[in-house]
Amino acid sequence: MLRLNPVGYYRLVQASQFESSYAGGEANVAVSLANYGMSAAFVTKVPEHEIGQCAVNAMRQFGVDTTHMYRGGSRLGVYYAEKGASQRPSKVIYDRAGSSIATAKPEEFQWDEIFRDADWFHFTGITPALGGDLPKICLDACKAAKKRGLTVSCDLNYRKKLWSREDAGRVMAELMPYTKALLSAIPEPDISMRNKEIKVIKGEVVSPVDPKPGCRFAARCEYCQERCTQEAPTLKEVSPGHFVACHLCEN
Repeated sequence: MLRLNPVGYYRLVQASQFESSYAGGEANVAVSLANYGMSAAFVTKVPEHEIGQCAVNAMRQFGVDTTHMYRGGSRLGVYYAEKGASQRPSKVIYDRAGSSIATAKPEEFQWDEIFRDADWFHFTGITPALGGDLPKICLDACKAAKKRGLTVSCDLNYRKKLWSREDAGRVMAELMPYTKALLSAIPEPDISMRNKEIKVIKGEVVSPVDPKPGCRFAARCEYCQERCTQEAPTLKEVSPGHFVACHLCEN
């Protein structure tokens, strides 16, 4: 997306000029990985005109592979960001209806080709939240990734400005069975839990960049066995639509 923000700490209504940059949930992850010296590619769709090329150039300058940044559609999504100051919170206004990625079609993405030589696929909840065919596109990607043996990770990144909790729950429930590493959204306080004991899961959180052998959750699982620390379990369907990767469920 194209980010436009007033210079310094001016408010949107005060701005006579805007600074521009390019960002997005998955794009930020790709750039971060590239900055750590890892191979990263970004999959999306941007318009064919100069603004779309600017987005491609922005990713290229950080060493991100842009081979699968497809071209088409009429516009790039835009968001206006107002920096917070003192007690004034930050403010974001989105303008991405009808963007190239929001109007993309499933047949435009050849996932077997995209995932050639890849070992990890990451997406966020923002992409399916844009609607249209994107929930199906994400599902197709997850299925293809699992078929090829890729690790799938997801950052839920729930945005109430994009969709309701009900819609998010319905769509993400279809995608979660294929996800091995899940980043949850920031929890909202629930006063009904004030006097209830919350069980804290102890143990080391495995780095997705440098995973250890065996099950990724072995260090935090109270049922961990020696086999779990040595051999990674395979993803199996234990009931219709319910997938589990755990040695305890293999029988």
